[in-house]
Amino acid sequence: MATQQLESKWEGKSIANLKYPKAEQVWPLLEDFCNFHHWLPNIDACHQMNSDNKDEIIRYCASSTKPPSSSDDGEAIVKWCHEKLLTVDKIERCLSYEVLDNNIGIKSYVSTLKVLASDGNDENGCQIEWSFVADPIDGLTLELFSGYVDSSLQGMAENIEKALESSKLGDFASSN
Repeated sequence: MATQQLESKWEGKSIANLKYPKAEQVWPLLEDFCNFHHWLPNIDACHQMNSDNKDEIIRYCASSTKPPSSSDDGEAIVKWCHEKLLTVDKIERCLSYEVLDNNIGIKSYVSTLKVLASDGNDENGCQIEWSFVADPIDGLTLELFSGYVDSSLQGMAENIEKALESSKLGDFASSN
């Protein structure tokens, strides 16, 4: 029975290559667990929730979309998750979290984000690796879900590169 349950788990991993930023520049942006709405293109809100356990960090993430109708009077559809931070390893530059509650059909989901030096060398950009283990989600296939994760990660990497590039330009302008 346990074997059948293990076989039914979805597992996946996506990698985004960032050409210029170093891992040490990217990690602080991802380490802030309640700041993901700045990086993930499809997240509108991300903030820490109150918890009875002071050692626990739980965040609320949400995105809203207009209903698929031609009229503008339709109310936005909000998709949300409550996610719990499981581990943060500053030395390995990784964090793991799990989905606790949601309205999008996720039953079990644990994810790990890692920031790695490209080719083991901090001089040549870096990589962000997003891996997950999840129960199948009704209405989706593993291929579709993996595509969503990969698309989200590529968008995240692009947003991080743009933010770091503009802060570099800002640093340059303020130093002249």
